[in-house]
Amino acid sequence: MNSVQIRSAERALSVGTWTIVAGAMLYSILTVTPLAARHTPDEWDWTAPILPLVVDAAVVIVVKLDDVLARLGGHGGRWPIVLRWMTGLMTWALNVADSALKKDLVGAAVHSVAPLLLIVTAETGLAYRRAITAALAALEAKHQAERERREQAAQDRADRARAEAREEREHQAGLAREQRDHEAALAREQAEREDSRRREETARVEEAARVEREARERREREREQAAREREHRERDAEQRREAERLERAAQARRQEQERAERERRERAALLAAGPVNEKLPEPDARRVVHAAFGEGLPVRTAADLCGWSVGWVSTRYQELRDNRATTAGVPVLEGAQL
Repeated sequence: MNSVQIRSAERALSVGTWTIVAGAMLYSILTVTPLAARHTPDEWDWTAPILPLVVDAAVVIVVKLDDVLARLGGHGGRWPIVLRWMTGLMTWALNVADSALKKDLVGAAVHSVAPLLLIVTAETGLAYRRAITAALAALEAKHQAERERREQAAQDRADRARAEAREEREHQAGLAREQRDHEAALAREQAEREDSRRREETARVEEAARVEREARERREREREQAAREREHRERDAEQRREAERLERAAQARRQEQERAERERRERAALLAAGPVNEKLPEPDARRVVHAAFGEGLPVRTAADLCGWSVGWVSTRYQELRDNRATTAGVPVLEGAQL
């Protein structure tokens, strides 16, 4: 299963959960309003729908915030659990109260269906969302590991190619040295044969010339050897510098890719919650606006996501543009004040 299928399942879960919540809220209002009206003074009958609306609003808050926390991989602690069960039990009690007071067991059972289904759906949906979040994180980690393995394999191939090229150059240089040495040996043999034919006539002159020639050849060989060693050292130093440069460049690319991927996940996590009905706290709103700006979303969309006005979001966008121009493209860290 890939990430697209997982997100499709997550959307189906969200649609189903909110359908059940909406149905349970409507059924609860229709069931509880007459009960509340009978236990309210006549002049205050119009307030009867307020009680089921308040309880059902708490249910909506619990389901929505559990959804957000599950997407972010967080946990709200004990109080969200208390609120979730308290609202569910209140909804169940209000729905079955009328039938229970009339001792109508069938009616109590029928009116228990929607509240109990809402309670179980809230708990099950939370578990499903946490499992989906964990699955998405594991899938992303697997893809990242695969990318790193491919990059490492490419680097290994490049290293092997450079090593083979270096060995080939050294082999060719060795053959050239052997050829030069062989030619020098042939030249020396030819000179010695010529010297032996003239030795009796020019022994003293030939001896002096031979000594001088051998000294000159020795100096030439020493110079050639020194030149070859110097060339070899320079070639090794250049190869080491090139390898270090390539390693630094590869490391910089990996770090840049990791940073870009981390920022993309953080922006996606902030924007995944969708539009809100109430203003987010200003620090959270600033982070949402920064993520929307990074994704290139319109100002109106960013305002819907954070619950603040379009003018306020436009001001934050302008600050981000000014900051980007000032820092020459250096991104603002998540959570930093804009």
